[in-house]
Amino acid sequence: RIAQLALDAGIPKGVFNVLPGYGHTVGKALALHMDVDVLAFTGSTAIAKQLMIYAGQSNMKRVWAEAGGKSANVVFADAPDLRAAAQAAAGAIAFNQGEVCTAGSRLLVERSIREQFIPMLVEALQAWKPGHALDPATSVGAVVDQRQLDNVLRYIGIGKEQGAELIAGGSRTLEDTGGQYVEPTIFDGVTNAMTIAREEIFGPVLSVITFDTAEEALAIANDSIYGLAAGVWTSNLSKAHTFARGLRAGSVWVNQYDGGDMTAPFGGFKQSGNGRDKSLHAFDKYTELKATWIKL
Repeated sequence: RIAQLALDAGIPKGVFNVLPGYGHTVGKALALHMDVDVLAFTGSTAIAKQLMIYAGQSNMKRVWAEAGGKSANVVFADAPDLRAAAQAAAGAIAFNQGEVCTAGSRLLVERSIREQFIPMLVEALQAWKPGHALDPATSVGAVVDQRQLDNVLRYIGIGKEQGAELIAGGSRTLEDTGGQYVEPTIFDGVTNAMTIAREEIFGPVLSVITFDTAEEALAIANDSIYGLAAGVWTSNLSKAHTFARGLRAGSVWVNQYDGGDMTAPFGGFKQSGNGRDKSLHAFDKYTELKATWIKL
């Protein structure tokens, strides 16, 4: 339908093409094709790496990858509104069933407000109820397929086995409908060494990690193979700037989560990829710099 609209808009035939198919067929063919000069990819880090291998095996095409994330959402004791921070933290993991590259899947909470903040977080998550996607009352739909559901439940099991405390959700729900629904889930008492804090689950599973100092929070936030996004909650503007500068993440949101605009670049550091979508920077991916020297 998009291709038809492109034709209707006057784009010449052959300029915009749609090739339906799986990544291991159509994606691989594009990545290995000698006449394809650039690939822009959104997906997992594992597949992004595979596409880079294919690019090297073919014509060294540019691969701009928008890959995975394990984003840290850091709440300091001087956050301007703890309840708003709790509501944002719940939405950051439950939105789109957690199947979001920028999902705030690691929630770092300063120890002095932990006892006050966690109940707010659990209460806020209760507003995110799984249900049929076409029901206007639904805020959380089904994960993409049975395989992903099994994977999310596997990670929940790993969290329990490694000693994290399950304080909300943690089970499949609405099984009688035949859909792949999982309850938005919170683990407390998580350390950054645990599997659920290190690997991208791509589901509504939140790891709560406690910290004592800003230096410790920064070290935890950066201790990840990913670097896509991060959130910082503080009333201190100087702290916000200093902390944001220290974060190895492509997007940093202060006193909010998941802000953005089409005029500002979006993309990650480290194994979150090298793509920069949105803004004028995005055009750099599809152009070549060329120098011509003329002696007069």
